[in-house]
Amino acid sequence: MENRKEKAQEVINSHVMWAMGAGAVPLPIIDVAAVTVIQLDMLKQLCTAYDVNYTESSGKSLISAIAGSTLAKLAASFVKGIPVVGSILGGVSMAAMSGASTYAMGQVFVNHFENGGSMFNFDMSWGKQQYEKEYEKGKEYASSVEKKDDPNKANSKGDIFAKLDELVKLKKSGILTDEEFNKKKEELMAKLYA
Repeated sequence: MENRKEKAQEVINSHVMWAMGAGAVPLPIIDVAAVTVIQLDMLKQLCTAYDVNYTESSGKSLISAIAGSTLAKLAASFVKGIPVVGSILGGVSMAAMSGASTYAMGQVFVNHFENGGSMFNFDMSWGKQQYEKEYEKGKEYASSVEKKDDPNKANSKGDIFAKLDELVKLKKSGILTDEEFNKKKEELMAKLYA
């Protein structure tokens, strides 16, 4: 059983990293959609680890109900629309929020599944309370992940996010084609998880 919980924590940790990377992409709205997809994938993998039946429709419903309104995420995403400063401020807050939210969501489901729960007997009141508690822990976890990244390293997250921001500017100015932009973006995103 402990091995299963360890595997579940590995799933959560890797998805927190992915969510932080997606949340830092300086493209309004796209980041919110990407984080949702990452959380759904995490839930699907947790269900597999605990032999719990998974359906995407139930997953979407549970995640949106537990996390509540996405207005705070959208507000951070829209901040990115403000030239230069918006991309930096929005990216930082969205990355931290995305990581914390993903961490909290994962912990809620691990606790539920550890107690024999399924996707169909989820107590929403309990889930929302747990999510709020775990979200606070998630903020600390996301912060510790960012601090582990060496700011002097050539491929630090900060450096990669700055390069992503610059790519967006080059694309908007017409210097890069969609194809060139997407290729470089994929290369930079791969460095985040190397």
